[in-house]
Amino acid sequence: MIDESTTKLDLRGFELSTATTPATIPAGTWNIDPVHTYAGFAVKYIAGTFRGSFSPIDAKLIVAEDGSATLTGSAPVSGVKVQEENLSGHLQSPDFFDAERAPRITFDSTDVSVTGEDVTVTGDLTIKGITLPVVARGSVSETTEYNGAERVSLNLEAEIDRTKFGINWNAPLSGGKQALANAVTITAELAFAKE
Repeated sequence: MIDESTTKLDLRGFELSTATTPATIPAGTWNIDPVHTYAGFAVKYIAGTFRGSFSPIDAKLIVAEDGSATLTGSAPVSGVKVQEENLSGHLQSPDFFDAERAPRITFDSTDVSVTGEDVTVTGDLTIKGITLPVVARGSVSETTEYNGAERVSLNLEAEIDRTKFGINWNAPLSGGKQALANAVTITAELAFAKE
């Protein structure tokens, strides 16, 4: 169910700007590891689920010595991928993301709260030129060293109402139902390596 006051969002793979950060992430600059990063969406469609992904994901996490942090990033609308090529073109149109007028999807966080491995990120999501507050919930990994670099990941998920971002396309079905649900689950698995 959509929360009308604050849309909830799982943000694996979108830009974030955070005011605080988990104590498990050391200070420094953390660059996105594109090979191990994923962002996608899922929405109920007729009798199943329609899924897609966003790539490439551009993000950077900067953690200050005092524990404050900024995580920024974005994904190009042109990088939206689905199983059917013809549907990919439709998603680029004004019916959906309107790639010509709004070429990027972005997220800027304003706060992050961590309890153990649980993380809650609050911020602003921009889709189709419309910016709305969202809350993403998920987990943060412990830092580890691999292949000569320290690594950490944020795994986030949220639910948004696509119509609030101007994505209103639908097709009527018998019985007054609609082909496409309004609620969309966004997932983001952000992997970072320290500079």
